[in-house]
Amino acid sequence: MLIIPVKEGENIERALKRYKKKYDRTGVVRELRRRKEFTKPSVTSRQERIKSAYKQRMQSAEI
Repeated sequence: MLIIPVKEGENIERALKRYKKKYDRTGVVRELRRRKEFTKPSVTSRQERIKSAYKQRMQSAEI
């Protein structure tokens, strides 16, 4: 649970802005989206291999 101390006379919009920023930093939404679908380890490794091959091709094209 996030706790945002509101100072005396502080604007509510400012406190909400601090809350949103703190909430984004926790990564809750990103974690929920990541867990929404399960990807098999074989699919993950295949995507990593494709990505690394692409990077290697790009690096060799620069030289």
